[in-house]
Amino acid sequence: MDISKIDHTARELTVRIRRYDPERDDEPRWQEYKVSADPMDRVLDVLLAIKWNQDETLGLRRSCAHGVCGSDAMRINNVNRLACKTLVRTLSGDTMTVEPILGLPVIKDLIVDMKPFFDHYKSVMPYLVNDDPPPTTERLQSPEERARFDDTTKCILCACCTTACPPFWGNQRYVGPASIVNAHRFIFDSRDQAAAERLDILNDAEGVWRCRTVFNCSTACPREIHVTKAIQEVKHAMLTGSLESDRPSQTGHGGD
Repeated sequence: MDISKIDHTARELTVRIRRYDPERDDEPRWQEYKVSADPMDRVLDVLLAIKWNQDETLGLRRSCAHGVCGSDAMRINNVNRLACKTLVRTLSGDTMTVEPILGLPVIKDLIVDMKPFFDHYKSVMPYLVNDDPPPTTERLQSPEERARFDDTTKCILCACCTTACPPFWGNQRYVGPASIVNAHRFIFDSRDQAAAERLDILNDAEGVWRCRTVFNCSTACPREIHVTKAIQEVKHAMLTGSLESDRPSQTGHGGD
């Protein structure tokens, strides 16, 4: 993209933010702000401009601001996105709506309680298990073995996929797509020895079988992980008892 050819004429935006402060609000409410934004500004820039210049009470999370930490996940125009990766120029219309991601308790404004999400994540043993004596160098893998789970190493735990999932909205006991993605990352790692334990954890009504293959998770992922594909691969491993790469083909949705 040639940035020099982009029209940098400022856009006058109406930003509608879903607010909730438990110390003053009985129910969530919408509040509007008027903002002048460059098309190349990020939504995070717009929100910080509101907080710094118009309303210091606005609550939101952010850390790296470069799409790596995943802390500023929110619903922007009804779609789960990272505020730091979403440019004003990609949004249609002159009104932008911003609200917290769904399915997790709201602490204040755009800040949700991530504890239920991380409890599910921790439940799938998201770490390498290998009881062999440690080698004098690193545990080696072939490029093909590494490629087997490369896609699911990209997860940044932003919760965009899990909170875009209708089965999770209806039942927060569901472990959720992000947890399955992180289980996948170790289940198919040739150095790991706990695949059977993880598969047993996920072989549950609130595990992979709660997935209804809606594909919302793949669409919502800011890292473009093929989330639904990973979930299907975990199901396939359960049904066949095999961790080999001869997984079922996916039709439609680009193999996601």
